[in-house]
Amino acid sequence: METNNNQLLKYCRNVLDENRRGDYTIPSGKIYPHQWLWDSCFTAIGLRHYDVARAQRELESLLRGQWDNGMLPNMIFAPDFRYCLERTFWNSSGAVNATKSIATSCITQPPMLAEAVVSVGQKLSQHDRQLWYRKMLPPLISHHKWLYAEREPNNRGLAVQIHPYESGMDNTPTWISELLKYHHPWWRPIYKYLPLDFLINLLRRDIKPGNKLTRINNFDSLLYIDILWRFRRRQYDIKKILSHDRFLVEDLAFNCILIKANRHLVAIAKEINRALPEELLAGMKRTETALDELWDNQTQSYYPRSFKQNKLIKETTIAGLLPLYSGAISQKRAKLLVGKLLDPQNFGANYPVPSVALNSKWFREKRYWQGPTWINSNWLIIQGLRDYGFDLEADNLTKTSLELVAQHGSNEYFSPITGAPVGAKNFSWTAALTIDLLESE
Repeated sequence: METNNNQLLKYCRNVLDENRRGDYTIPSGKIYPHQWLWDSCFTAIGLRHYDVARAQRELESLLRGQWDNGMLPNMIFAPDFRYCLERTFWNSSGAVNATKSIATSCITQPPMLAEAVVSVGQKLSQHDRQLWYRKMLPPLISHHKWLYAEREPNNRGLAVQIHPYESGMDNTPTWISELLKYHHPWWRPIYKYLPLDFLINLLRRDIKPGNKLTRINNFDSLLYIDILWRFRRRQYDIKKILSHDRFLVEDLAFNCILIKANRHLVAIAKEINRALPEELLAGMKRTETALDELWDNQTQSYYPRSFKQNKLIKETTIAGLLPLYSGAISQKRAKLLVGKLLDPQNFGANYPVPSVALNSKWFREKRYWQGPTWINSNWLIIQGLRDYGFDLEADNLTKTSLELVAQHGSNEYFSPITGAPVGAKNFSWTAALTIDLLESE
């Protein structure tokens, strides 16, 4: 087993080297040529075990794209001419607060940066860790202050997401169900009569022969683009977006990650004897309190909530397990969630954890975030299991996750039924988190 572990470590390091682009790492080859926010955070968590300086640069490179108001965009675009249409479509230079020196997207992604900063800090001496924290704390504070200033309307405690891409789980049923209810552009009724699929397939990097059913379908993709176009027309003004759009979600996964990030921020500040702004600390308390509002007694589950309708979105997805990662729920509720994790009617698949419960009407074995198993969400759940003392369950999920990669490679995602690899090959966060799981055994 030791030899196999060494071989797997070497393989995963090679994946990260292959995807390296100077100071940062792209997710995978031609499909994902840019830098993504939470991808780089997960990548740094793996890199820290054998190249802590590179892990630091990975995270520092994200700050290139930080906006003046503190927002960290979900994408920093590669400068190649090949991607000029993407940069032009987003037109971040038209946003008031965007950095003018580099092209970025104009929305964010789950706030994993504080977790990554602390993880990297664990590999440094006390002196170097404190220097690292002093460097990273100001942009972290700026980002968290932005979340509470712009994404917590009326001091409700929960951060609002304005687009499915911000959840990181792009076509999860939570967002698709809301999308179909509330987003009705003029072209939607006649879409099926228009011969658009062939043209769209030519333009999508992620669509290749034989894998159409494993990606977001074209209709949903066009709806996503339509929403972004509306944002652009409003110059990404959050007040206008919150006033006019009905398609807004207090995403459960995002807010669970935010709670954990807030706790890391407090720990970072404490270690270097820095005070956090009082209004930020107050916001952090509101978020932990508000998480309880996403609990449904009838189903004994957590769910996201639609912002405008103020109703829980009762779709059973992997987000419902991430309160374990937040660390902000009771031991009793944690035990209930572990029961769902192990239940063969829910998430207890042959190769867990499926991104949608097996008994959900939305479950699709190989379609992106509507069924497949992802190593990054497994990693988040493993951290939560250990925090709540479910070490046996954490060990079992770690073992299965490592077996998936060892047997099938560092793919983007996997079938929870057969373990078959799906999506992009040589995927960075799969490789990086495999390294972390191996080194943490």
